[in-house]
Amino acid sequence: MSSPHAILRFLIQSVGLGLVVAAIVIIVLPFIDSKPGNGLENSNSGVLSFNQAVSRAAPAVVNIYSLGEIEGSYYQPRAARVWRLGSGVIMNNRGYILTAQHVVDNVDQIEVALQDGRRYAAQLIGSDYYTDLAVLKIEADNLPVISTPSNQPVRVGDIVLAIGNPYNIGQTITQGIISATGGRVGVSRSSYSDLIQMDAVINQGASGGALVNTAGQLVGINNARFNSAFGDGAEGIYFAVPYSTASDIMETLITEGKVVRGWIGISVNSNYTEQTPQSGIQVTAVDRNSPAEQAGIKPNDIITRIGGSPVSSASEGMRQVVNSEPGSSLNVEFYRNGERMEVTIQTAEPPPV
Repeated sequence: MSSPHAILRFLIQSVGLGLVVAAIVIIVLPFIDSKPGNGLENSNSGVLSFNQAVSRAAPAVVNIYSLGEIEGSYYQPRAARVWRLGSGVIMNNRGYILTAQHVVDNVDQIEVALQDGRRYAAQLIGSDYYTDLAVLKIEADNLPVISTPSNQPVRVGDIVLAIGNPYNIGQTITQGIISATGGRVGVSRSSYSDLIQMDAVINQGASGGALVNTAGQLVGINNARFNSAFGDGAEGIYFAVPYSTASDIMETLITEGKVVRGWIGISVNSNYTEQTPQSGIQVTAVDRNSPAEQAGIKPNDIITRIGGSPVSSASEGMRQVVNSEPGSSLNVEFYRNGERMEVTIQTAEPPPV
């Protein structure tokens, strides 16, 4: 049996060790809560903040003013030249800026304003209607550059911050979560790109700005607010072009000046999930005189294979079309009224817009 002295010594050592561990936890915990990279701060008052993320990303988000012409209306019959408002993101120290294509479409003059007060005339390097992306370039030194993720997936439920200049009131941050990361095709101009859906608000003037994660890293280019078939806007449904898509489009526009993609002239139902007799994509419309119409594709056809590969979603199927060279032949298998059919479609370049 242990002596009373041994027991007392054991208790003293245990209590002493516990006090040491508690002291270490108290000292280290604040650094764990606000460690670099997570973008969050836990102040002494216990208030959670995204200040670090905003401080990293916001300087790289610019205001864009473009001078263009708008069509006349009943109240103003003649066309007028007006300044449009948008936002953009500085992508590298060479002065390349990503923005939304509709911000700089058919304009004569583009001016970029940095958050430090500097202003520059911008050159339009190229734009892509079908992903609503454009690349500008300014000649400037010491530019703040947005931080980009390294193979970090964007997940439903992630917290995101949208940064832009709505209504020219000054740089504004809105916060929300990602609602969906795939399958949101056809909600903005075409079915050429998956979109990130989130509830971080994008008002007029914030299009083309940055969607960042809580580490201040770019995850998308703010794009659009959802509009119903009747033209009504819906609160809480906003979209951004994913960073991976935006980066690829930017590099193509810089090197080639335009994006060349395949086109067959169909619209598809992005929400189709019926198994008939296997998964596929449902054609909702066929463009007149398009390759698809010439090959015999009709609305309500269920396409199951393109180019020999099975397709189970709208984005997957349209990606195979987009990645094909214009003029190439695609074998398309589909079902019409339960009957399996097969045609060969020769792809073309998308018509000018």
